[in-house]
Amino acid sequence: MNAPARDTAAAPGRLAELRPLLSELMDLKRLRTPDHPDGLAAHGFRRAWAALASGVDPGAVALQETARAVAAVRLGGLDADVLLRAGLSSGDVARVLHRGLDAVAGPLESDLRERLSLALTQTPDAPHAPPPAFVERLVRQPRAGATFPGRARLLVPPQEGHADHCYAVAVGAVLVSSRFGAAPSLPFLAGLSHHLFNAVLPDAGYGGEALLGDLLEPLMRRHTEAALASLPVRLSKAVRQALTLTGNVDSPEARAFNAADALDRALELEAHARAAGFTLRQAMEDLELIHPGPLRTFGDDVLREATVWP
Repeated sequence: MNAPARDTAAAPGRLAELRPLLSELMDLKRLRTPDHPDGLAAHGFRRAWAALASGVDPGAVALQETARAVAAVRLGGLDADVLLRAGLSSGDVARVLHRGLDAVAGPLESDLRERLSLALTQTPDAPHAPPPAFVERLVRQPRAGATFPGRARLLVPPQEGHADHCYAVAVGAVLVSSRFGAAPSLPFLAGLSHHLFNAVLPDAGYGGEALLGDLLEPLMRRHTEAALASLPVRLSKAVRQALTLTGNVDSPEARAFNAADALDRALELEAHARAAGFTLRQAMEDLELIHPGPLRTFGDDVLREATVWP
């Protein structure tokens, strides 16, 4: 099952190439549409679990969800369903989705890029099973924020949900998998499932969990087992295997999962810091808020007259 291991000594340097894309994936937690008011990451989390519960192979789900997430970095909520409803042909939809993927997939290794491109427009049978019951609870369960024993909690609104975090880790694990010589299926599944116990236990963070002491691990095991028992037997077995990746770096797959988990936690806070430090100058100069086109000169004149910019 494992891909041949590679030398991972240079992995941190290679991961730097992926950092911009991984950072932009944070936006999917907060990009919302009328169809998906909880955000695109929560929508992907629901969709992934529904496919898994319907018997779709975890490897296929991993590639398709990652391809959709990468394309959504630029396209946002303009996914295949929306574009088809808007009146585009299936051929035009495929072209648009591939443009979205190609716009940001440059840092990915060629083999993974090709696999994601193929998965992007594959159309497996629509899942018939609803997502497991714990999925909706994880969508509604906020993350604790940054905590440490004896120190005040740092909450940065809007709080991400556990579904947001788990989906970002799952997709991130696929994106970093080749950096560690890992097959992506198990790291993806570990990302989706590593907080199953939080469907019952509200997230108290590191600071709160430290107060539970030796009571914490039995609680986590009990409620993880309850969630696993609600899954089809084959899926439960696969998830149980994926969860062996947590808490160790003993295999390429474990390193891929734990790298994605660490990156998501740090990059989530970086996203908030970046938003808090955003300036009008960045909007006007870097993002060209008044876009090139026939109205550019007029728009610039209006802002100048109103002493808005420059």
